[in-house]
Amino acid sequence: MTYEEFQSCFHDAKRAWHLELKDTYRVAQEDEPLRKWLTGAYDDLAWRRPWQRFIRQVTSAGCEVQRLRVVTVPHTDYTRWLLAIAGDNVKAGEDIRYLPRHLAADVDFPAEDCWLFDDDRLVLSVFPGDGRTGAFVVETDSQLIERYRAARDLTWSRGVPHADYV
Repeated sequence: MTYEEFQSCFHDAKRAWHLELKDTYRVAQEDEPLRKWLTGAYDDLAWRRPWQRFIRQVTSAGCEVQRLRVVTVPHTDYTRWLLAIAGDNVKAGEDIRYLPRHLAADVDFPAEDCWLFDDDRLVLSVFPGDGRTGAFVVETDSQLIERYRAARDLTWSRGVPHADYV
């Protein structure tokens, strides 16, 4: 699935729920911004603006965008960085919540991160190998979709909104 095809999923949905299960991602485009944050160097965060514009666009068109980050406590540097920069995504319209991993021990999470659009369209966020690049993969297996839907329904209300978590 191309990035443009992925983005089109938001235009057809009322709810887009994102599940993030990893404590650290190694996406190449984040290397320099993370390094700057770790060293206290200035970052204008311009690289995040296209996503924030997109979120404003789809939420104003009626799509509710939600992100649940399952995090280990104590936090990794990567998680602390995401906590520090996520406020602009929230201002753009994304509802970001955090669920400490130990409070989700009873949840049968599938293996991959995902985007679940409404209740029936599943797009996996797959980070193979060293995690440097990700891919979006449409998944149509009804049992797997049900597992993600069950995980969403069980965990979303447990997640702590960004403003309360920080």
